[in-house]
Amino acid sequence: MKIIRIPRLAYLGVVVLLFCVFFFFVGSPTFLWWLLLLPVAVAVWVTRTQTTVSEKGLDLRTVFGSRHLDWAQVKGVRIPKRGFVRAHLADDSEVKLPAVSYDRLRDLIAASKGRIPDLFAAAAEAEDRAYAERVASEESADNRDDATPGDATSSDDTSGDEQRPTKDA
Repeated sequence: MKIIRIPRLAYLGVVVLLFCVFFFFVGSPTFLWWLLLLPVAVAVWVTRTQTTVSEKGLDLRTVFGSRHLDWAQVKGVRIPKRGFVRAHLADDSEVKLPAVSYDRLRDLIAASKGRIPDLFAAAAEAEDRAYAERVASEESADNRDDATPGDATSSDDTSGDEQRPTKDA
């Protein structure tokens, strides 16, 4: 079981928010007492928000609720430009995965034990395949250049300053 949470460094932001709000509160405590609730609300959000990955599925917990997703419901994931990663479900709906942003996606993939495909490995495979194809095409182009009739230069010449003689017709 793997629990993915908001990074605990976010509590530093709560402390900074508390200092910012506190100075306004000191100025008028009677009217601005409610400002002290903002850092408390953010601290509750940081503490409560999490996604738990287990053998049974995903347990999603937010400030105001929680939800369980079985692995049979999850078809894949979608990575938005901003915000948390979303799970694509079998009924073609999407659910936000709390605390799982792009930088925590590798943790989710590893904890799912193959139930969520490794997007990074697929991208690396495609990159390796494209590189191998590019190298093979460059080598075949070099072999065709070396096999031209009337080539008077040796294949050991790596200087590139000399021009190859061409056959006049």
